[in-house]
Amino acid sequence: MVKLLHIAAKKPEPRAWPPLFQEALRAVGELILVENGEAMTELERAERIRHCDILLTSWGAAMVPEELIVDRGRLKYICHVTGTVRKFIPRTIIEAGIPATNWGDTPAGRVAEGAMTLLLTLLKDLPRRGRIIREGGWRPDALTHTETLEGLRVGVYGFGAIGRRFVDMLRPFRPVIRIFDPYVGDFPADCVAVRSLEELFANSDVIAIHAGLSDETRHSVTAELLAKLPDQGIVINTARGAIVDQAALFAELEKGRLRAGLDVLEPDRLPDGHPARQWENCILTAHNLHALHTYGDAAPNRLDLMHDVALDNIRRFLAGQPLRFVMDVERYIRST
Repeated sequence: MVKLLHIAAKKPEPRAWPPLFQEALRAVGELILVENGEAMTELERAERIRHCDILLTSWGAAMVPEELIVDRGRLKYICHVTGTVRKFIPRTIIEAGIPATNWGDTPAGRVAEGAMTLLLTLLKDLPRRGRIIREGGWRPDALTHTETLEGLRVGVYGFGAIGRRFVDMLRPFRPVIRIFDPYVGDFPADCVAVRSLEELFANSDVIAIHAGLSDETRHSVTAELLAKLPDQGIVINTARGAIVDQAALFAELEKGRLRAGLDVLEPDRLPDGHPARQWENCILTAHNLHALHTYGDAAPNRLDLMHDVALDNIRRFLAGQPLRFVMDVERYIRST
């Protein structure tokens, strides 16, 4: 019987390891869940892994030891149930040719939908409108913004799976769409490809960030770029907080010159009492807007999409079929 193993750093992450998923895995093979993996040495973890056929990693997993490069034992495949791989699987493991997959573009539509929600909320100034009504008013005041996507200059930074879905959602509203992504060669005919971030920011009313976090993109949205946006320009970030110089963006927001919809920050939580929690021109959604967990506790008899992808890949692997969302070195480098 095929042996499946998960080594949690402490305990298995409940969102990644609901009972229904564990039950489905046990229908495929022998599932072993190991707790407190961070208390084990890398040699001890490597030895446990060498005795399994498929290693499952996810949020909360212990790091895969590099010792497996020299001797992987019976390990044949690493199935990463969630998205971010770097925190759990070293690049050297990928370079060694051990097959590894993750959820791929599964959350793309939900992240793009979240970005669209933030953009429309800011364009219609819903936070201010809501406050006016809650405080006893009714009609918007003179400072309330009412704008439309039609004709708006929207700059898209990053044109991977999420960026493409975002553009698909924008298209019916007929904005002017510009895209910057130096790693993409095929752009839609109705969009303008630009050659630099400087060009993107200088010709946009809105910037929507959909790039992956890498050494190249880290803090690439600088104070100088933000200064190129017009007054009341909008920054939408549903990618990674570290792509933006957060201090520079917060300075613009505190002055009221720009607006922002931020699902992600650096670090990912604002301290209690931080003034940004009160700014009406800054919508914060706590890195949860993509709502990948479709059914949750309300429907315990249904798996989430990420579990469907993992189970599908495990079945493909056992049947000798091609895997989906295989992690090669280039994808590893560019992934968030």
